[in-house]
Amino acid sequence: MEFKVRNVKREDTIEDTVRVALAQIEERQYDTILLEMGIAKDCIRHYGFAFEGKQVLIEGA
Repeated sequence: MEFKVRNVKREDTIEDTVRVALAQIEERQYDTILLEMGIAKDCIRHYGFAFEGKQVLIEGA
């Protein structure tokens, strides 16, 4: 999981923010330890949480 607050200087929409969160999960390989433990890649879920004020967008990959 990655949590991001929308940065209006870098992201046009909250949807952009959630995509940045999901990209960070991939770039930083958050699932490496789970894979090393033998957990199958198809059993691992990635979730990006984007916040803008009281609005929240959650997207999974």
